[in-house]
Amino acid sequence: MLPKLLIGEAAVARDPRALFQHAPQDIWLEVGFGGGEHLAAQATANPVAGIIGCEVFLNGVASLVRHVDERKLNNVRVWHGDVRELLPNLPDGSIARVFVLYPDPWPKARHAKRRLIGPDSLPELARILADGGELRFASDHPVYVRWALQHLTAAPEFHWQARTPEDWRTRPADQIETRYEAKAKTAGRTPSYLTFLRRPRA
Repeated sequence: MLPKLLIGEAAVARDPRALFQHAPQDIWLEVGFGGGEHLAAQATANPVAGIIGCEVFLNGVASLVRHVDERKLNNVRVWHGDVRELLPNLPDGSIARVFVLYPDPWPKARHAKRRLIGPDSLPELARILADGGELRFASDHPVYVRWALQHLTAAPEFHWQARTPEDWRTRPADQIETRYEAKAKTAGRTPSYLTFLRRPRA
């Protein structure tokens, strides 16, 4: 099934909706989908959305393909590679929701610039998100959470929705627990969940 799901730069740049047969209402993007269980659950619960998943590891891609096959999903497409190579090809305002769930925290200070939520990638994420679009970030790494908050709250394109501590301590109701999240909780690490909205363009 993988050849049917894989997408290339040219097709994405033309119109992400055209990647899907069912003319989705919105396009969502999940960066680093791991085993694909969250992406498959979202695709099952939201058949009117088209979801693009990015993953560099072939085992993760194979796991997602299995989920797609078992659930007979037609609203999933796969970018097998680094999302930084995909982002420049996505049209402005073409994505309604971005998931960045438990990314590599790159814990060493000299590697911090490789974090996806940071000064290099946030302008691109802001560009591809539609007005009012969501950027959802989750991590059990406190240094990365603080880093993400620092850069997202400083970015004028984004607005944090949190009102009380429960807003970042509680997983959004429409997200499932990933295997990595379960592993983190078992190890005694506490996840944080940040949801930022893309401010309307002037």
